[in-house]
Amino acid sequence: MFVILHPELIQLCYKITETVSLPLRFEPPESHPSRLPQNETVTSDPATTEHPPTAAASGLLADLDDRTPAGIAAAVGHRIRSGALEPGDRLPTVREVARQLRVSPATVSQAWRALAATGAIVARGRAGTFVGEPVAMRVATPVGRYQRLHPPTDSAFRIDISRGTPDPRLLPDLGAALHLMLGAGASDLAAHYLGEAVLPELAARLRAEWPFRPQTLAVLDGALDAVDRLLTAHLRLGDAVAVEDPCFPPFLDLLSRLGARPVPVRVDESGPRPADLAVAVAEHGVTAVILQPRAQNPTGASLTARRVRELADILADSGALIVEDDHCAGIATAPLRSLGSRLPARTVHIRSYSKSHGADLRVAVAGGPAALLDPVIDRRMLGPGWTSRLLQRLLLTMLQDPAACAAVDAARTEYRRRASALRRALAKGGVRVARGDGINLWLPVADENAAMISLAAAGIKAAPGGPFEVREDPDSDHLRITAAELGDHDIDWLASELAAASLARPTYRRIRR
Repeated sequence: MFVILHPELIQLCYKITETVSLPLRFEPPESHPSRLPQNETVTSDPATTEHPPTAAASGLLADLDDRTPAGIAAAVGHRIRSGALEPGDRLPTVREVARQLRVSPATVSQAWRALAATGAIVARGRAGTFVGEPVAMRVATPVGRYQRLHPPTDSAFRIDISRGTPDPRLLPDLGAALHLMLGAGASDLAAHYLGEAVLPELAARLRAEWPFRPQTLAVLDGALDAVDRLLTAHLRLGDAVAVEDPCFPPFLDLLSRLGARPVPVRVDESGPRPADLAVAVAEHGVTAVILQPRAQNPTGASLTARRVRELADILADSGALIVEDDHCAGIATAPLRSLGSRLPARTVHIRSYSKSHGADLRVAVAGGPAALLDPVIDRRMLGPGWTSRLLQRLLLTMLQDPAACAAVDAARTEYRRRASALRRALAKGGVRVARGDGINLWLPVADENAAMISLAAAGIKAAPGGPFEVREDPDSDHLRITAAELGDHDIDWLASELAAASLARPTYRRIRR
C-alpha cells in the first residue's frame, strides 16, 4: 500500500521539526555499532560466505572456562587487546559461538552487545560482525548523558537552576585556611615525593568519624574519580551493575565506557527499593551496586536504618561490590547510614568535600576493605601517584578550624531553608515535590520537553530529567531543580513559573529516546 503526502503537509512537517530543533535522522539499522544481527544465518547468506571467520576467530573461545556473558565478553576483549584478533577480523556468528561453548545464543548475544557498546566489535548487517578499530584510531563519541545535562550555552537566562552545584558564597574562606596552614609550617610538604599517600593526621580524624571501621583509606581527586577507579579495577566487560533509578548521569556514562550493563533499581523516599534490588540480584547476578546514601542526586532521598537492613540482607550472599557516594557530606542534614555497617568486607564508602569545602580542592576520601582499595592505590601509583598532600593539609586545616566549621554548618542550614521555601511555594501552586535532603529537587512534570521550553521562555534554565533516567520507559517525566543559590526574592516568582511548566503539554507527538 502506498501513501501520497500532499506537498504542503511535507513542508509543514519540516517546519515543525525546525521549530522544536529535532534533527531528522535516517540511519539504517546495520550502521549502528551497538546493534547486532538478531537472526544470523551462515549457509543462506552470500555475504557471510564472502567474509568467512578468520582462522584466529574460528576457535577463539574453545578453551574458555567462564562461559557467562561477562566471561565471554572479557575473553574476547582480552584477545582483541592482545592482538590475537586484529581490526577487520570477522567473528563467528552468535549461533556458532553458542554451539561451540554449549551455551544459549542469548548468553552470547549479551556478551556481544557489551563488546559492541565499547566499539570493540562492529556489526555490519548481513555481512557479519567484525573486530573494530583500535581505541587509539577510533573517533571517540561522547556517551551523551553528562553532555546533555550540561550542554554548551551562552547563558542567556535570567536564572540558572540546572547546575547541581553549591553556592560559592556559602563555602569556607580558603584564603583564611591557607594562612592558617602556612602558619603551622606545612609548606615543606611540597618537597616530598616519598611518604604517606594519606596524611596520618587526616587519616586519624577520618577513621574516628567513618560509618564503619575501614581497613584502608585512600584520598582521590573527587568522588567521581574514586568511583571511576573502583569500577575500572573491579568490573569486566558485560558485568551487570545495580544503579539507582533515577541515577547520577556520569555513573551511567562510566558504565557504558567500561562495557558494563546498568540494572535499574527504583528509588523512593528511603532509598533504593528492596524489591527492585532483589530482582537485580536474582535475575541479573549484579557484580556491583552504586548508591548515594543521603541527599541522592537528583531525588534528595536518604537511606533509613530499616532500608539499610533490608538492602544488606538482599546483598549478603551476592558477593557484589558496594560503592557508596556520600557526595553531600557536610551539607546534608540526614544522618549518615552506610551498608558498610552490616557488610564492611564488601563496601567502599566515598566521602566528598567538594560541595561543603570547595570543588577545586578535588579531594574525596574512599574507605573500605584493603582487598578492594589496594588495587586502586597500586594502579594509581603508576599515574598521578597521590593527591597533593598540600591539598590534604588544607582540608585538614578547615576541618579543624572553628570558623570554617561554622561556615559549613551555616551553609547546611541555609540550603535546607531555601529548598524548604521552594517546596512550600510550589505546594501553594498545586505542585507536590517529595521531601528530600541536599540542594536538588526532583520536579514532576507532564512533559519534559514542553516544561523545558516553558521555562526557557521565562528565562529559566533547568536540568532535563532524561539523562538521569535508567529505564527507557520511566513512569513519569521530571526536571531536576537546584535550589542552592536561590534568593528569597526569586522563590515566589520561580515557583509560579515551575508550576506552569509542570502542566505544559507538547504541541507535537514526542517519541522518547
